[in-house]
Parts: sequence; structure tokens; C-alpha cells
Amino acid sequence: MFLPVGVSGLLEALETAGFAAYAVGGCVRDSLLGRVPQDWDIATSARPEEVLARFPHAIPTGIAHGTVTVVWEGEPFEVTTFRAESAYTDHRHPDQVRFVPDLEADLARRDFTVNAMACRRDGQVIDRFGGREDLKNGIIRCVGDPGERFREDALRILRALRFAACYGFRLEEKTSAAVLESRELLCYVAAERIWAEFSRLLCGIDAGRVLREFPQVVFAILPELFPMEGFLQYNPHHDRDVWEHTCAAVEASSPELAVRLAMLLHDCGKPGCFTLDGEGTGHFYGHAQKSLELAGTVLRRLRVPRLLGERVLLLIHLHDRPVFPEERWVKRQLGRWGEEVFFQWLAVKEADTLAQALAFQPPRLANLREVEAAAQAVLREGQCFSLKQLAVTGCDLLQLGIPQGPQVGALLEQLVQAVIDGQVENQKETLLAYVAFLSTSTGEEPGKGGNPWPNM
Repeated sequence: MFLPVGVSGLLEALETAGFAAYAVGGCVRDSLLGRVPQDWDIATSARPEEVLARFPHAIPTGIAHGTVTVVWEGEPFEVTTFRAESAYTDHRHPDQVRFVPDLEADLARRDFTVNAMACRRDGQVIDRFGGREDLKNGIIRCVGDPGERFREDALRILRALRFAACYGFRLEEKTSAAVLESRELLCYVAAERIWAEFSRLLCGIDAGRVLREFPQVVFAILPELFPMEGFLQYNPHHDRDVWEHTCAAVEASSPELAVRLAMLLHDCGKPGCFTLDGEGTGHFYGHAQKSLELAGTVLRRLRVPRLLGERVLLLIHLHDRPVFPEERWVKRQLGRWGEEVFFQWLAVKEADTLAQALAFQPPRLANLREVEAAAQAVLREGQCFSLKQLAVTGCDLLQLGIPQGPQVGALLEQLVQAVIDGQVENQKETLLAYVAFLSTSTGEEPGKGGNPWPNM
């Protein structure tokens, strides 16, 4: 295995000082998979105080657990003493950490075989638990007894699913069984840590499959979603139950966190809104609003960042609204929501459509393609749909004699709508003349009163 120069140099410095040192964990796993590691962790026989004494640019970031951050050639590396751990009373943290002299005991305490490998400075990989074979076969397997590993640290349950989703791996049979048996231990994990793992899981290449295979684990952290499983929709547009539709929608969506979260939660209100008409067809009137309420509860409990949460709720609010490939409609939506939200809205509707009955997909997908093409044309041609593209500004209106105040902003918005409707060209002189015309034709100050032109 190839080691970067900085990593190799740090290992050499530790070895020269008389200590054993290895690159360990995720950096070894990712390197063997042909991926570029995000960071390089070092395990060593040197105790924390010895690392601090050896390196002038060292910070005791986690010294109680043996970790020192060493800045080597301008790059930070976490250097951790070989250690073993005692019981985990709180199912999250070891009661006691004990420093040990050899690498094997350190590797034996780790969660999964693919994370329990080390690499020497010469590139030789040390693999005591079959991690390399599991990488080759796409397997997530606990080191030792899976139940014990999950009782030690319940967060490992979600880490197992996150690795499966992000790498496209499968859980080994005993590990899979222990994940299900241990899922209630997730109540011991802080919401922030659950969110950190679950958000990465949700954006994985195999997120839909993992949600489908381990619904009970998902419901352990998101009980609001439990009623969706097995809830038949009795509607020709849907050939899946609500949970299967949700998993398929996540699977069909782009791996963008706001979109994936919206797809996970967009129909969670359906079971509470179900009605069956006289012909045996199911309906879910008001489900978007009910989904919004439940989604808000979920997002708050997971401590989802505020701006992201607001975006997710907006996409859920919009997901069931129709879209039209008409230029004026597209411009108004671009102006109202902005480009990013508009295209995320289309992405949500596309994923929702792809998770519905196949017979109904072609016309809906064709409509979405037309809407997207219309929007791209508006952007490509630099057409006006918001104040940003309008050829006049508030300063121009003030110079025209419009009194400073809220009516300036209102008038600018009216001008945007007039341009969108084709009533006036988006040219400065033309727009200013139009403002003067409005003030004489309506007898009111522009920007006040009702709408002075039709088609609004």
C-alpha cells in the first residue's frame, strides 16, 4: 500500500525515536479500495506524554484516550497510543482506557474488520481479522462478537448501516442479526451523533436498499415513520406500500441531503390521512401538511441544522404541487423560490414519480423534462424573473421622484411581473417610462393600491 510522504515521514520519526507506529483504520480501508483517505490516523506504542515531548507542534486533543494531534509538515495527524478498553456502562464510552504495548490488542478493540487493519511505513498491511477479504467481498463484519461490539457502543449499529449504504456493502449474517437485536440501544446515543451517521447513510449510493433491509433500525430512531411500513395505498398510481414507495423515492433521488431527507419524509403523514372511497380507491387528502408536521418533529429531534431543516420542509410542502412547462409560470417560480430550490423541487417530483406505478410515469416525467428545459432556457438567455435581472433599481425610482419607502420595493416587484407578462420590455428607459405611465393612468403613486395591469 502506498503512503503519502507526510505519513511516511511521521512514522519514520516515531520509529527513529524507538516506538512502533502504523497508519490505521479508515485510511487503510479507503486506500485499499482505491479511494483517497480524508485523513490519516496513526497508532503508536508511544504514550501521549512521549509524543508531546518528541514533537514541538503537538496538541493534547484527546489525551485521556491517548490521542495527540501532531502537526507534521504543516498537516495535522491524530496520533493515538495503542490501547485496550474496559466495559461500556453507558453503551457509548469505555469506563476505562488502558494503554498497551502491542498493535494487535489495539486492532482487536475496533468495530469492523475493514476498519481493523494497519499499515507499516514500508506499505505492508497488517490484517489479523480478515478485513482485506471482507473488503474484496463487500462485507461489513464485526471484529469478534457482534452483540458485544454493539453493546459496547450503540452508535456502531448506525455505523454498520452507514458503511453498507456508502460503500454498497452487505452486512455479514451474524452482524446483521445483532444490528436488529441491539437496535433499542440506540436510545443511549445523543441525537447529534445519530444525525451525523444517519445523514451520511442517507446520501449513500445504496441508501434505498439499506432502508428497505433494516426498517426496524430506522424506526428505532424515527418512530414517526413506523406506520408507513406495510401501509397499502389502494390507488392505481401506487403499486407499493408507503414505506416501499419512500425507499424507492430515496433510491431514485440525487444524493443531495436536502432532497434525500425530503424524500424520506415527504409521505410520512399518509397513514394518518387515509380514506377509502366507495369504489375502493385510497386517498390521502391533506397528507402534505400532515407530513410537514411530522417531519418538523423528526428534524427537531435529530438536531438538524436550521437552514437545512427549513429547506427540507419547504420541499415537502411543494412536493405534491403541479408544475407547468409554461414560460411565465416557470419565471414566477424561479423568482419566488430561487434557482436552487426550483431545481430541487423538480428533483423531488422526479424521484416521487419514479417510485410510483410504471404506467403513470412517462407523461409525468415528460412534463418535468419540459419544465426543466423551460427553466434552463430562461437562465441561459438571461431572461428577467427577479429583481436581480431587472434593468432598473430602487435608486432609479427614487431619482424619478418616487418617495422613499415600502412602495419602492412593491413597485420593483410589479415591474418584474410586468416584464414576465410581456407588458413591458426589460430596458431601463422603457421601464421608467412605464412607471410614469402608471402614475398618470391610475391616479395613484406607483407601487400603491391594486394591480394596474391584467394577467396577474
